[in-house]
Amino acid sequence: MLKALSGGTFSRDFTASIVVFLVAMPLCMGIAVASGVPPEKGLITGIIGGIVVGLLAGSPLQVSGPAAGLAVIVFEIVREQGLSALGPILILAGAIQVVAGLLRVGGWFRAISPAVVHGMLAGIGVLIVVGQFHVLFDDKPLSSGLANLLAMPGQIFGLSNQDAATAFAIGLVTIGGMLGWEKLRPASMKLLPGALVGVVLATLVAFILGLPVARVVVPESIVAAVSLPEQGLLQQLMNPAILTTAVAIAFIASAETLLSAAAVDRMHDGARTNYNRELSAQGVGNLLCGFAGALPMTGVIVRSSANVQAGAKTRLSAILHGIWILGFVALLPWLLREIPMAALAGILVVTGVRLVSVDHVKHLLHRYGPLPAVVWAVTLIMVVTTDLLTGVLVGIGLSLLELVPHARRLGLGLDEDHRDDAHEVALHGTATFLTLPKLSAKLESVPAERRVILNVERLSHIDHTCAEMVREWIDRRRGTGVSVELSGATGRLRNLVA
Repeated sequence: MLKALSGGTFSRDFTASIVVFLVAMPLCMGIAVASGVPPEKGLITGIIGGIVVGLLAGSPLQVSGPAAGLAVIVFEIVREQGLSALGPILILAGAIQVVAGLLRVGGWFRAISPAVVHGMLAGIGVLIVVGQFHVLFDDKPLSSGLANLLAMPGQIFGLSNQDAATAFAIGLVTIGGMLGWEKLRPASMKLLPGALVGVVLATLVAFILGLPVARVVVPESIVAAVSLPEQGLLQQLMNPAILTTAVAIAFIASAETLLSAAAVDRMHDGARTNYNRELSAQGVGNLLCGFAGALPMTGVIVRSSANVQAGAKTRLSAILHGIWILGFVALLPWLLREIPMAALAGILVVTGVRLVSVDHVKHLLHRYGPLPAVVWAVTLIMVVTTDLLTGVLVGIGLSLLELVPHARRLGLGLDEDHRDDAHEVALHGTATFLTLPKLSAKLESVPAERRVILNVERLSHIDHTCAEMVREWIDRRRGTGVSVELSGATGRLRNLVA
């Protein structure tokens, strides 16, 4: 941190922090609305995620805050158990994450099948779209994804209500402004986020025309938005329903965070993520969010990628972005009250659509065959029709089918040979998600400057989870100018890891 303040990277981090702040503000509020809680709850999570988790994080360039991936499960918690249950759940979830990090299980979350994770995100994207579609009309989402989906035609054909039609128009202005800016913006302004442009445009239209649309409600003081746990906290923590939900949030938030961190590592050549430290940092953040009555947090890829693309070099950019959110909410709450609710819904509709990555399922089908694509589709369908945790567990269960043909030989051997001009790593046996932490640790320990020979001649099988990790590792090494040679791979195996 002292190096960041005194070195030549301060100006890069300062500029990047402004960009991330502009991206984060509308997303923090929008995700809170999608979660069924007041917008300021998302802003508090953004502040804690920036300042506290930014200081402690194991992934220096990752930005933490409220995530669309948890909006659906939080909405269910608030609807079924009430807002007061969210604090104890997050306290428990945060404690679980801290302990998991201290026990060094962070690497295991990377072993979750990419098909399951992307299927989960796609299902969440569908649920966000069908839920926020109703907020576009200044209406409230219904109790389930299917109910929201079935009610969509009624919203469109029932536009006799002039105020609902006006709100819908404001939502369309937001979406049009966001997408139009992202497509047409000049290169000199590429860092100005489309979400901010869409919100500002819609807010100006609503303000200038004096339109009768629902607007964001925030308290006069950010301190007033903090709601400490009620009496009987210990009794709530012992409630089986609270405990079960906390485990689900800890699991999903950790998986999303660490997969996001792995994606951020692919975007830059700086320090790699310490997964266990990152996991514990997220736990501290969620503990504090629980005591403050805010939303759960994860590492978030949209804000993190904006951070990297804006030129951030150290964790200072994430910390500063949290300070800017705090300053804005403390000094300009009146400005937030002019933002139409339909504008935030418009941003989330676009965000939800982008979570449904058809390109990813095409990639799975092309590289690894039908099973991972089926896992993706089934996970998506189960998340939409049942609930998030059920969808993830079903997806993980299906991904185990990839082990069945190799059940008798699941061991993976790793041999190293240090040559004068290269470092050889030889794999033999079966590489599956069960051995991913071991394989990942070995590959990451290879000296950064040495030419690498990856010998897979005696590797009988590699599943798509390990193959994706190896492929990303090879791409990252080659991206730094280091030669990586693949030895002994033939047929489908060569396609998997090449």
